[in-house]
Amino acid sequence: MVRLVKLGDPLIYILDMAAFIGIFAILAISLNLEYGFTGLANFGKVAFFMVGAYASSIMANLGYPYLLCLIVAIIIAGVVGLLASLPALKLRADYLAIVTLAFGEILRYIIKNEEWIAKGVQGITVPSAITIAGISIRTMMLLQLTIIYAALAVCYLITQLLVNSPYGRVVRAIREDELATQVLGKDVFKYKAQIFAVGSAIAGISGSLFAQYVRLINPYMFEPIVTFTIWMMVILGGPANNLGVILGAAFVQALERGARIVKDYLLLPVDPHNLRIILIGLLIIIILMYRPQGLMKESKIKTSALEVSSKWRKKSSKQ
Repeated sequence: MVRLVKLGDPLIYILDMAAFIGIFAILAISLNLEYGFTGLANFGKVAFFMVGAYASSIMANLGYPYLLCLIVAIIIAGVVGLLASLPALKLRADYLAIVTLAFGEILRYIIKNEEWIAKGVQGITVPSAITIAGISIRTMMLLQLTIIYAALAVCYLITQLLVNSPYGRVVRAIREDELATQVLGKDVFKYKAQIFAVGSAIAGISGSLFAQYVRLINPYMFEPIVTFTIWMMVILGGPANNLGVILGAAFVQALERGARIVKDYLLLPVDPHNLRIILIGLLIIIILMYRPQGLMKESKIKTSALEVSSKWRKKSSKQ
């Protein structure tokens, strides 16, 4: 039996969903850079998301402007990612996944138990990036959406420029055949460490935006399930396709946040949160069975050298 329940403002729910889609799309792009384009199985992605959130929040509580908080979050998350990658990247792919997962949990337990860092399990409140007095909740959310999607656009553009450059060709080569790339004289470890640092820095942006949006963070928000949610976005959308992973983030967050809307407006015989898990599981199974490359195929490399080569081949074929 389905029964309607009148509760809350649906527009607020929709704006909230859009905000989470933007935040997690940035996080999905960061994982896509590491896994989709370079083949690095980072199962500790939530750790760098958490570092960005806490670094930004601590700076904001010290009274610094949000732009500076965001920059600090990017730098600290990138440095932590680089330091974490130095021992981890010497391991095989399966061990790399285990080590990064363990690193995320260790970091979370440190923040959880060391109250002097950020008040432990109590969490810390975060000042809003928008300090305009007297504006409505809707206007506030629209301004926050502007910040979030501006950051998403910048992250997407930077990542696209990176993967479509000669540097991007090298990291794709590492994903396809690491040994062959080494034979060609490329320092594989250096490239992996750099990608890990860049991916972690982008995750730091997402964490900073998340913290200033929800306004209260605690260690329970950064459990391993967040990492697996991001992996679902990448797998559903299509590894090595940034538009695809944004689409995957939209699908997963629409089900995630949509379950909250349904819960407040409909009484269903099945718990909407359980229904969400069932639907996501079925969707992943169907995608893996019938479209293993994801909703969108891997994006083609677009570099000047390839364009010149393509034009030369076409000219030769005509002659």
